[in-house]
Amino acid sequence: MLYSKIVAAQNKSKMLVVLIDPDKHDNTSLLATLEIVRQFPPDFILVGGSLVSKSVNATIEKVKSITKLPVFLFPGNLLQLCDQADGIMLLSLISGRNPEYLIGNHVLAAPFLKSTGMEIIPTGYMLVETGSKTAVEYISNTTAIPAGKTDIAVSTAMAGEMLGLKMIYLEGGSGADTPVNRTLITEIKKHISVPLVVGGGIRTAIQAKDAYSAGADVVVIGNVLEENASLLKNFVEIRDSFN
Repeated sequence: MLYSKIVAAQNKSKMLVVLIDPDKHDNTSLLATLEIVRQFPPDFILVGGSLVSKSVNATIEKVKSITKLPVFLFPGNLLQLCDQADGIMLLSLISGRNPEYLIGNHVLAAPFLKSTGMEIIPTGYMLVETGSKTAVEYISNTTAIPAGKTDIAVSTAMAGEMLGLKMIYLEGGSGADTPVNRTLITEIKKHISVPLVVGGGIRTAIQAKDAYSAGADVVVIGNVLEENASLLKNFVEIRDSFN
């Protein structure tokens, strides 16, 4: 099971994840990206996005035809659910107050997810302000935690763990201007025992290194590879330098 591997690696080694948004690729660019992924493998693949109008199933099938990596859903809405994935990062947007993203959509999705038998990782999703308003804020109709409100962010993460969520995902939002700041990562890591995932706005290997050094167990990259997939090699080297 993927979650047991994440927990086993926690505080001992680092993990790298590639997020693939089906809407950001045509067949040619997806194949090119997956070829780089095959050469420089991350630890697993996430598939999803804020909207996603293209077939999630088709994207997952393509990923599985080229790589042997675990593929997990990272759904922005119910339409992105499918039974081809190995599992789902079931996100509860605990930084917001929109009930649909806290529990509402989960209730609707539960019967389907149960029927698939896929691995489910309950994840506390925390959106942190990093600059301009992101697609996640707009779509979810929630407000990000202000970057300077470390106490609020730490308390939110702690509450997520107390509620039984198995991971905390600290997110700047897709296409964020800058990554989540180091201080916030470090303070949250000090106060939780579950794995900490950090993503959004990480466009360079140095930024990934900073996130790892600050306490991230898992770093997620996506937009940067849509622009230049060959940069994955640099991120893999940074991950491996910690391991």
